[in-house]
Amino acid sequence: MTTSDPNKMLKQLTKKPQKMKRFRRYNLSKERSCGRQNAKCSRCGRTGIGGFVGQYNLRYCRCCFREIATRLGFKKYS
Repeated sequence: MTTSDPNKMLKQLTKKPQKMKRFRRYNLSKERSCGRQNAKCSRCGRTGIGGFVGQYNLRYCRCCFREIATRLGFKKYS
C-alpha cells in the first residue's frame, strides 16, 4: 500500500478507521503558518523554494525580481 499521493491512501483506508487515524496523525503534512513553503510571489504566485526575495517586504521570486529590479530602484553592479 505505498503511494505518493496521501489522498489515494485515505480512500483505501476508509473501511479501517483505526489505521486511518494513525495515518492522519503521522503521515499527512500539516498546514504551515510561516516558513519558506508558505511564502508566495506576489506577482506570479510561485512558492518560496528556488529563490525568494522577501527582504524589504518585497515578496517576489527571483525571476520576477530580476525583471522589475531596475524599476524598483535597484542597481546591477556586475
